Order: sequence, then structure tokens, then C-alpha cells
Amino acid sequence: MADFDLAVIGAGAAGLSVAAGAAQLGAAVVLIERGRMGGDCLNTGCVPSKALLAASRAVRGVTDAARFGVIAGPPVVDWDRLRAHLRSVIASLAPIDSEARFRALGATVIRGEARFLDPATISVDGRTITARRFVIAAGSRAAVPSIEGLAGIPYWTNATVFDLAERPAHLLILGGGPIGLEMADAFSGLGCRVSVVEAGRIAAREDPELADGLRLELAARGVALHEAATLTGVAPGPVLRLADGSSISGSHLLVAVGRTPNLAALDLEAGGVRAGPAGIATDRGLRSLTNKRVFAVGDIADPVGLGPRAFTHVGSYHAGIAIRRLLFRLPARVDYAALPRVTYTDPELAQVGLTEAEAVQAGLDVRVLRWPLADNDRAVAERDTAGLVKLVVSRQRVVGAGILGPQAGEMISQWTLAIAQRTTLSALAGLVVPYPTRSEAAKRAMGSLFAARLFSPRSKTLVRWLSRLP
Repeated sequence: MADFDLAVIGAGAAGLSVAAGAAQLGAAVVLIERGRMGGDCLNTGCVPSKALLAASRAVRGVTDAARFGVIAGPPVVDWDRLRAHLRSVIASLAPIDSEARFRALGATVIRGEARFLDPATISVDGRTITARRFVIAAGSRAAVPSIEGLAGIPYWTNATVFDLAERPAHLLILGGGPIGLEMADAFSGLGCRVSVVEAGRIAAREDPELADGLRLELAARGVALHEAATLTGVAPGPVLRLADGSSISGSHLLVAVGRTPNLAALDLEAGGVRAGPAGIATDRGLRSLTNKRVFAVGDIADPVGLGPRAFTHVGSYHAGIAIRRLLFRLPARVDYAALPRVTYTDPELAQVGLTEAEAVQAGLDVRVLRWPLADNDRAVAERDTAGLVKLVVSRQRVVGAGILGPQAGEMISQWTLAIAQRTTLSALAGLVVPYPTRSEAAKRAMGSLFAARLFSPRSKTLVRWLSRLP
């Protein structure tokens, strides 16, 4: 008989969610982690990055206080206390992901590196473990491109940038995706000079109209954005050499050009598990295409036809699917049609469903509804009017939504539900929204669809006719 019902490899967000759910449902679970409990999200990703962004926004709050008639002196950033702030936030959340908590839930926790010996057996630092099912949640790490000279100089990735041993005078960032832009925003707010070098355009996955608005805001804060820039080499300094013959010199370098799955140590070939550069090949139920004992969740999963999604909330979503399939034998499948994503800059850029271009490419009959935050009373009252709500509608339903503005990540959930539930436009237009809130902008955008119909000559004729009735 197998040692365990379920072996979970990796104690990041996805693996912890699977292990917690399965253990509480009575399964015999072993949870294996070679590094720190909590994985990237807690230690080197979502948590410290948002703590750093909060510090940056606090600095901007002091700097911009004069617009409200509040006069404050120039803010001073104490780098040691800033580092203590990051450590404190991580420490306050660490007990949720701790070995002690998972042992208390009934799971066996083993610290070490797992690798497959055969399709039904793994080894953890010499200890042999068998299980009826395996869930691989080994996550991903920062991708490091092959660029001449890069290996010979010190650089940061998300795994090291939050150590913050010193304050960078001029931070160079390779990559204009979510991580690169968030760190550009954070460090510029903390008084650092920042330059971003991107091979294409910044926020390439997001709606170009919303990305344009974010570009303007970052540039207004002094972030130098070098888009469509081909990097040919890196020299000590660091110095970035570009294909057009120019160069950019800085004091520190952050590499943020994407993620790569943690496959190497697992010896997947011995386990009969097929994988490629994007991760472990699975069906849409997250089961390995080649070893039916194995499931993959989180960053390391590459569901056929969908590709990987390196978001913490996707890891939790995957965990729910895996538990339904593993423990209840239900035919759960991944569906990313209403999957939200947020770039946590200031303003935030949130997106769910199809962008305008994606909807057109899909052959849908598309209508776009917009409402600028400059026409939103709450935004005007707070003197923070940068941003836009953009809804993509087709056949009387919202198929995509994008929001650029403060707290856009909080506002996008309404549209995630609307897309997932295929809520009609008339139902959404009837939603009562508190005043004054920024969420009103989305309602006003929706209302603009019906305004022309409501105030049409036909409606006016009807009202005049009805007014004559006793």
C-alpha cells in the first residue's frame, strides 16, 4: 500500500491550498518543501512587493499633501526601517503558511527536495515515499535571459530585490511587465531614479488604451520608459547597451522579464511526466497527460490549449479544481474566461475577460463603453482623476472589462462575476451603487449604452402621450 493518499510537492500558494483542503477532508497528506514555507508569494513576491508599494505611496501622500491645503516637510525614507517594515509584514502572515499549522491540520510536513524515482515513487533527500496521487506545485522562478555580459555582473530578481541592502541611486529594470512596472513605481516613489527597458511595449498583455494611460502616469513621475528597445549587452556599472548604439548607465539592475517553471530537480522523466519550457503538460482538469497519478497546479501547470498563468489567485483556483477531481472525482476543468489580473502600480491596471482587440479578433460584434475618472465625483473630491473604466460588450453581455485607477483591483471583481455568470446588461445597469464611489464610473459607462435609447425621440413622444392620460 502507498505511504500516503496524496503527496504535494511545493508549499507555495497552490500547494498549501491543496494540502490544507485535502488534510481537512481526511486524506493522508504529505507536504514537501525544499525552501521557505509560503513560497514566492509570501517571501519574495506578492506580499513584500505590496508592502514596498504601500511605503512608496505613503511617501507620495506626504509629497502631494499640499494639494489638499496640508503643508508637510519633505519626507525622509529610513532604509533600515523600510526593510524592517517588509520583514514585519512577512512575519505577520507566516504563521498561516507554517509547518506547525499544517501539522495541526493533519498533514505530514517534510523539508527537502523531491524527485521522482518512478511513476509512483518519489525520493526526498534519500527518503523514499509512495503515494496514490501526486500534486506538483513547485512553482516558478525569475527567468534570466541570455544576454552578453549579464552573468558577469550583480543583478536583482524578485527573489533578491526585497533584501534592499542599499538604496539604489538609479535602478535599471529589464522588463515592462507587471513585476517590472510595480517595482518601477515603488522605487521611483521612494526617491530613486528609475529606467525601464522593454523589448516591446509596457503592459503588453493589457488593453493598449489603458496601458497608454499608465505610461503617462509613470512618465509624469519621472520613470524613464524605453520601449521597443533591443538590448545587445550588459557591462559593469551596470550599463545597458542598446541596438541603436545608445546606452543607459545605472547603479543597480533588476531583471524582470518573466517566469520559468521549477522543473529541473524533479526528474520528471523518471516519473513519466511530460513537460516543456512552459511547465507540466496537463489536461484542462490539471492532470498530467502522461502519468495519471500526477496533477500539476499553480505556475508550473501548463493546461493544454490555455498555457500557464503565474498568479497566486490562479494557484488557489487550481487547488480547488484538483481537490474536486482528486477527492470527489468530479469532472472539474480550468476556465480562464473570467480570470482577473492586476498590475498594482499607482494607478492600478486591472483586466478581466477579453480586451477590445481580443474580442474583435474572436469575431464578436463589439461595442466599447468608457467612462473617465475625471468625470467621477469621488475621484474629483480626492484630486486623483487619472484613469478610465472600459467595458467591452457583445450581444447584451460584458465580455471584457479594464480599469485604470486607484484600487482598480478592488473594483474588477464585480466584472469578474458579471462575465462568469453571463449577467445581462440590463441587470447590470439596474445595479445600485453607493455615492460617491469610484465604482460609479463603471455604472455610468454601462448607463451610457441605454442613454441614447432612453432619451430618443421615440421615448419623448411616448412620455408626451402618457402625460395626457388622466
